[in-house]
Amino acid sequence: MENIEIIIALLAGVTLLAILSQKINFPFPILLILIGLVIALIPNLPVVELNSDVVFLIFLPPILYGSAWGTNWHEFKANMRPILLSAIGLVIFTTCLVALVAHAFIPGFGWAEGFVLGAIVSPPDAVAASAVTKHLGLHRRLNTILEGESLINDASGLIAYKYGIIAVATGNFIFWNASVQFLWMAIAGIAIGLLIGYILYLLHKFIVEEPTIETVITFLSPYIAYLIAEHFHVSGVLAVVAAGLFLTSKQMEIFSHSTRIKAYATWETVLFILNGVIFILIGLQLKKIMKDIEKYPLDELFFYGLIISVLVIIVRFVWVYPAAILPRVFSKRIREKEYFDIRNVFIFSWSGMRGVVSMAAALALPYTVNEVYPFPNRDMIVFLTFCVVIFTLVVQGLTLAPIIKWMKLPKYSILEDEQKTRVMLTSASIEFIEENFAFNQISDEVLAQIKSKYEIRFNKLFRSDLPNSVIVENKNRAEEIFNQYVNTEKKLINMERNLIKLARKDGQISNEVLLKIERELDLEESQLQ
Repeated sequence: MENIEIIIALLAGVTLLAILSQKINFPFPILLILIGLVIALIPNLPVVELNSDVVFLIFLPPILYGSAWGTNWHEFKANMRPILLSAIGLVIFTTCLVALVAHAFIPGFGWAEGFVLGAIVSPPDAVAASAVTKHLGLHRRLNTILEGESLINDASGLIAYKYGIIAVATGNFIFWNASVQFLWMAIAGIAIGLLIGYILYLLHKFIVEEPTIETVITFLSPYIAYLIAEHFHVSGVLAVVAAGLFLTSKQMEIFSHSTRIKAYATWETVLFILNGVIFILIGLQLKKIMKDIEKYPLDELFFYGLIISVLVIIVRFVWVYPAAILPRVFSKRIREKEYFDIRNVFIFSWSGMRGVVSMAAALALPYTVNEVYPFPNRDMIVFLTFCVVIFTLVVQGLTLAPIIKWMKLPKYSILEDEQKTRVMLTSASIEFIEENFAFNQISDEVLAQIKSKYEIRFNKLFRSDLPNSVIVENKNRAEEIFNQYVNTEKKLINMERNLIKLARKDGQISNEVLLKIERELDLEESQLQ
């Protein structure tokens, strides 16, 4: 009970710091890793030991599923080549080089432990990458590749991680056999994920219609996919990702707007808690880890951490530049079709922040091998993983914005795409009304009101001065007009909220009516947001 109380208290502290990160516009993942470091320095806190299966089951499926839901399937498919080159090729390349360097430089560090360490620190983190690059105006294609890479490389890294643990347990590692097994686990895991995704698609579309129940099912989905795949000894991680990508491509068909609003808000909360808890657990374990590896001088420990951290950054550059340039050299179709800016290659190379998945994998390492003897160098692996995560998040995360500014990369603005889409939808709606309702049996009053609604919306879009000014000198004026419009609408919505609450207090309306109208106002405000 005492441990639970401490975790709740620390999670409350994490929440307060999340508020602070918003106020000072500081990337939250960087704050989280610093929180973990501070927790490790607090005296008299307990050490929490978790079963490796519990860590993987509780934390990884929802985190990966949430990342899959945030991925645009069509853009993901269009950028499949660079995503797979980084998510599979770069992960294996990094894993092997980290194993080589760790074995060569760290005394008593075997090949198998080095391979485990490499598999843990090789995949960059989707949450960390998107949080750090969120407001930097990176090109949409670059963001898609970053997020897609972070989604798939977790799976490839964790498959390599499992084979590393097997190598530690058995004392041997056969490369060709591991490669065949890797392909089998990946293909079978994807197949199971797609099958589960299709079954859930049918369930959402034809059977379940209540938003609360649908939201609960979305939380069960990653666990169902993960557990079924693991039962058949294939990749549960890839099953979760495949199911998530399949369902996100169908979400407009299967979910009502009420379900989407409720599910997205709930998922944001749960993912926030999971990310906070994992870094709290890191802090609670770090003190014991430091005690268990005190046989190494402190300067040596930080030297090893620096070596591995710098290595994973350099390896990314060594891989990414040839992988980005060589396909363009040999393919005219790629040169003509794909947007390319050499500055974006550097930004992509520098965006390899590690995060919660690496730490979860490190914490999930078993304490013993075959329940007989201690897992070799476990504490050193966890410590080095923490070093890599904090080094990449702080060094790369905090310097990314200044580097983008220094390189004078053109800022991509979503406002322009949003404006074009809204104009297209409104124009199409007006045309549809004129073609389908003008001569049907619908009253002139109703027709006039419906058409007027879209004509007013169309006029507002152009009065906002957004279409061209987003990317030229009138940008500030456009944003000012847009913000004034949104703020005015929000004030009107708040006024309506206050009126219905007063009416309920005076007994003029029932609580059921209040909730219904308040929900409609929430939907309207969500559109403005």
